[in-house]
Amino acid sequence: MEGHLVMSAKERKRMLVFERVKEKQLNMADAVKRLELSYRQVLRSYKRYVEDGAEGLVHRSRGRPSNRTKPREFRQKILDRYCERYKDFGPTLAQEKLEKEGLKIDHETLRRWLISEGLWEKRRKRRKHRKWRERKSHFGELVQLDGSHHQWFGKDRESACLMNMVDDATGKTLSFMAEEETTEAAMRILRRWIELHGVPKALYADRKNVYITDREPTLEEELRGEEPLTVFGKACNKLGIEIITAFSPQAKGRVERNHGVYQDRFVKELFLEGITTIAGANKLLWSSFARSLNAKFAVSARDPQDFHRPFPKDISPDEVFCFEETRVLQNDWTIRFQNELFQVPRNNRPLPKPRDKVLIRKLLDGTIEIVYRGKRLDFERIDRADIVRTLAARLGKAKVEPIKLVIAIKRSAKVARKRPSLGHPWRRGYKPRLASVKG
Repeated sequence: MEGHLVMSAKERKRMLVFERVKEKQLNMADAVKRLELSYRQVLRSYKRYVEDGAEGLVHRSRGRPSNRTKPREFRQKILDRYCERYKDFGPTLAQEKLEKEGLKIDHETLRRWLISEGLWEKRRKRRKHRKWRERKSHFGELVQLDGSHHQWFGKDRESACLMNMVDDATGKTLSFMAEEETTEAAMRILRRWIELHGVPKALYADRKNVYITDREPTLEEELRGEEPLTVFGKACNKLGIEIITAFSPQAKGRVERNHGVYQDRFVKELFLEGITTIAGANKLLWSSFARSLNAKFAVSARDPQDFHRPFPKDISPDEVFCFEETRVLQNDWTIRFQNELFQVPRNNRPLPKPRDKVLIRKLLDGTIEIVYRGKRLDFERIDRADIVRTLAARLGKAKVEPIKLVIAIKRSAKVARKRPSLGHPWRRGYKPRLASVKG
């Protein structure tokens, strides 16, 4: 062999030991101890060294293709399919997709091929210091909840919010997509989790006004000794779910890291399926995608006991996951709620009296319920057009714009208001009135 001979450190060490054996400075027993090999292996290596010199110690497979090397045609087929269908996919995810198509390849082999072809770059992640926290022991003991804003349907489309729940003990996940991280979106994902697994013991969320509030308690809350709660907080309070707030994203790192999994895999899955709507994304999430993620990444809890509780039998989910407000019944048995007017008819039993307080619920599907003393009341929605026609009839006008009509009614009410007579004490000044009182 001409030129330089490339040897590893292990091979060079053997050469130095065998030179001393050859010069009778060491015997075979000493060589076995120094090389930490078996006696028979030392004999074989020494024989090759005597016959071929230093070249006999070099591994004979060096410079030759591996016996497990994939055929060149197969490699080119993999690379062509990657460029055609899975470009910009990570090697691990691309390997999973290729395997479903019958193209079986190890993800590390694919990574090396992509790097050699310039289709993938090594990405070194800088490690940040984190204080390690042990997972909870039981499934349902703590569930992390957070929203992830991202351009899920492509860079040329508007972003949306993925509401994500991750169990701390197992890493099991469930998600729901909405336009924003709203109270309704949080209640929908929590309701779905409860339908699948039960009521969790605690929720770990950030300090957004969806989950907690910094307002001062009302007088009624102070008298009852209650803390001010958000609408979502009231729903959790009814079910006995404790809300624990995090002061940094790193505190709820399990759900934050899970966002990265969705932003990588789910975006690509939406692209492959051609889904560009929130409704289509939710159908995919609840049908197969979350289930496949749990099968791949979820782990078993240290303690098999499940901390989820069954949903209370004395209350319905609609009474929990809703928007509730207290309203006062007017003298004409009407209630105004969200700029709408509702009439409570006389046939209700029990029939509330004017100035009584009633509870109005707006369910997640938009249904309105009026509750008095724990019973739902029948009511009628008063159309705005009927109100306009009634007010127009009062003014004796057949057609009039609603805004002008309201202004005219207010003016007529001021004119019709009873005014004090000329001799009324209110028409006197303060000093004459005070003098008459003293006199």
